[in-house]
Amino acid sequence: MTSLRKFIVPSRLAVVGIAGALLISAGAAFAAGGGASKPADPTCNEGWVWDPDKKVCVQQQSGVLPDDALADYAYALAQEGRYREALDVLALLENPATAKALNYKGYATRKLGRIDEGIGYYLEAVKLDADYTLVREYLGEAYVQIGRIDLAREQLDEIEKRCGTACEPYVDLNEAIDAAL
Repeated sequence: MTSLRKFIVPSRLAVVGIAGALLISAGAAFAAGGGASKPADPTCNEGWVWDPDKKVCVQQQSGVLPDDALADYAYALAQEGRYREALDVLALLENPATAKALNYKGYATRKLGRIDEGIGYYLEAVKLDADYTLVREYLGEAYVQIGRIDLAREQLDEIEKRCGTACEPYVDLNEAIDAAL
């Protein structure tokens, strides 16, 4: 019996250890960025979107989630470099003409290399919400990409008026401008 116990105990420990490692790995694989205060929602395979209320992936289709949730999910995809998929999700919005949706569409489009098109979406978003500092940051970064540091600095000044020099959009755009010089 004691010799059998030697094999059973390590096996159980091994199973528990493997299961724990798998859970940690799964959690890391599902992370889509985000801050320390709230864990990021996972992203799903292509053709599916994350339902934050049900905590499951659901088939991607128009009306499956509120526009705000779809826009946030599209941004999570874009943050993972899944720009085309992000644009596909944004195409499902019932009202794609919000500042948030246009900003995220601009971001994904710009990251696909279509910078001028992205700038157009950013400018539409700024018209809808002049105080939206994240869109101003991304607009400024697009201007840096095309060598228009003067226009990027204008966006930096607008961000400073709205949130100062310590907010993330100001810091990030300032770093992008400095890196380009």
